[in-house]
Amino acid sequence: MANEFREADYLDLSSAAARSQWRSIAARSYAPEGKRQVTFLPVEALLCLSAMYLVDHSRFGSTSAARAPEPVQALARLFKRPPSSVLAKMANLDGTRSHGGRWDLIAGAKLRSDSVRMTATYRTILDAARAEGVDSTELPDFLALENAGELVMLGQEELDRDAVDSVVETELARWRARQDDISEQDTVRLLLSHVRVGQHRFAGDVLANCGRACVFCGFQLPPDRGPSLLRASHIKPWRDSQNKERLDVRNGIAACPTHDAAFDVGLLTIDPDLVVHRSPRLEASMSRNAAVRRFFGEDAIGSTLRLPVRSVAPLPVFINWHMDHVYVA
Repeated sequence: MANEFREADYLDLSSAAARSQWRSIAARSYAPEGKRQVTFLPVEALLCLSAMYLVDHSRFGSTSAARAPEPVQALARLFKRPPSSVLAKMANLDGTRSHGGRWDLIAGAKLRSDSVRMTATYRTILDAARAEGVDSTELPDFLALENAGELVMLGQEELDRDAVDSVVETELARWRARQDDISEQDTVRLLLSHVRVGQHRFAGDVLANCGRACVFCGFQLPPDRGPSLLRASHIKPWRDSQNKERLDVRNGIAACPTHDAAFDVGLLTIDPDLVVHRSPRLEASMSRNAAVRRFFGEDAIGSTLRLPVRSVAPLPVFINWHMDHVYVA
């Protein structure tokens, strides 16, 4: 069946339309094996779009789709589709799969560039689902936005504008060839959304991997919806990394603002054994200034990185790059 929806069906989704679509989903049965599935409704596509803030669909193929993390599995059950279909729709929305549905592709790019509108659309979908009897067991509030708050994109301060512009310039022709039925402006919006959401996922994964605490001093605020002050940064900076390196949790650490800044400018570094090193300049300042000692002395910073027991340690290749190119020896 041809996609009958248009951009406004996604961007201006009403409560009434969302409720009607949930009723249609509730009446649906799984498609028989070998038969074509019904077209994704806007509420389905938009929830797949929301899931992209948490899940990197590119890590899973048709044979590994059943191992994709939540909310992929919950959405698949709710939509009465295989997990591979949810992941394929995420790839369409991301622009990384050729010739995805034009209107959900464009609408998705616009929503991802407008956090306020994305939050409002997400709430409209969940409110309609609840009104139609879809509870939080069937459809969890996986972005934690149902009752309050606004979608916050993590790690965006690390995206150097010149570096992002360079990526757009390098990748635009390839993306245009893949999505030749949409304008260059919308292709640029797709590409920028891909970069920003990828950075958001990276930052979220790094914070989780580091126990949501500074790996140097252990600073941590209670896990609520407010600001944490923690920053998730690349060890080998984003601007100098290849695409896969930019999304690799082993290329990241979480730190409080003070120690994050010191690491970024090379006043702090680590070695492959995760031992913390202070630059000679920092050591000299510590000997003369009590305030510097208070923030960077042995009482403040551990001798090695503070990582949870089950965390993934940074890779030596990234650590060595930081030591060679950033650290002020």
